[in-house]
Amino acid sequence: MSKCKSFLPSVNKNSKILILGSMPGVKSLEAQEYYAHPQNRFWKVMGFLCNCPDLSGFEYQKKLETLLNNGFALWDVIKTCKRKGSLDSDITDEIPNDILGLLKQYKNLKIVILNGNKAYSALKKHIPQVFQEYQCFKMPSTSPANACFRLEDLCKEWQKTLKSSV
Repeated sequence: MSKCKSFLPSVNKNSKILILGSMPGVKSLEAQEYYAHPQNRFWKVMGFLCNCPDLSGFEYQKKLETLLNNGFALWDVIKTCKRKGSLDSDITDEIPNDILGLLKQYKNLKIVILNGNKAYSALKKHIPQVFQEYQCFKMPSTSPANACFRLEDLCKEWQKTLKSSV
């Protein structure tokens, strides 16, 4: 079981929507990049939402810049944990990030998108007041472990939720 530590948030004063994952997987931690596993569909979904279909092929900094330019911020609910492998179900000893502090610092953030069940349950467990103060939406995970959702279905679900919330 290895100790995992999340990354710093990617956010700016123009961000309106905070996307929260649970904890980066092994490939992401090795690369020090959000959603670095080649089979994770996060960057493809975000490319669709940002009207930038080639986003998944961009260099990492360009991916983050595109998100920021489109009003998104990116972080994880969990700051540190122990986990063997990359599965969210194997996470133990989790300590949350200061999500409320980030939301208070960046006043334009009004919507919180939770990428998958673990991000949702960890936020609900550790910082439930976020659900009372902000619009929060649990989305189907972009992880390759969520094989029941095709890419097209993920894009439609995320787009439908975002359109109804803004």
